Amino acid sequence: MWDRIVEEAPRFFTYWNVLFLAEAALTTLMLTAAGCVGGFALGFLMAALRRTEGWAFWPLRALAFIVTEAFRRVPFLVTLFLFFYLFEALDLGLDTFSVALAAGVVIAGAFIAEIVRAGFDSVHPNQWDAAAAMNFPLPMTLRYVILPQAWKVILPPAFSFFILFIKDTALASQIGVVELTYAGKVMNNKGFSAALTFGTVLLLYFALSYPLTRLGAYVETRLATRRHR
Repeated sequence: MWDRIVEEAPRFFTYWNVLFLAEAALTTLMLTAAGCVGGFALGFLMAALRRTEGWAFWPLRALAFIVTEAFRRVPFLVTLFLFFYLFEALDLGLDTFSVALAAGVVIAGAFIAEIVRAGFDSVHPNQWDAAAAMNFPLPMTLRYVILPQAWKVILPPAFSFFILFIKDTALASQIGVVELTYAGKVMNNKGFSAALTFGTVLLLYFALSYPLTRLGAYVETRLATRRHR
């Protein structure tokens, strides 16, 4: 195996092949970044909606609950195909990247909503009652009372999910998105060995996910330092 890898390496790491893999890695990075940012915004919104009160917000609370509970229990690949065929039936003219991004945002939003909800619930009820006694509306309560205490619970599992999400983007190759896994299949179909091809893809996935791991550790450390102060 090693002899074949050494033999194929000069032909594998040509300018155009490296450019192709770099563009695929950039697509994976863009899909991950946009999915995580959009998913966090959606998840935070749904978690906040579930904290609203009154009959006027009941439909939004119900929708947030249904989306959170449903898409957390549906495999990413099934959601991806659901969005793909739904957008195709609606004839929206979206490319496969946009379809994968929409599915990724909804999936990420469902998981992040549950993480944020757990963070909200970790704050003692007395804090919520004190904010209500001071007539704080929900946005002010979250911003000034709840979030400063809940971040330490929200961020660690959120970063863990984001790292897993990088790997889940590989499923976008099933609908034709040219990301890292798709690029690996293309290079393997050209006759290059699977060990060389997917070993390179593995290293590229590691290069994308490791900085996020370190960022998560840094943020946790900073939060811990502030709490100790």
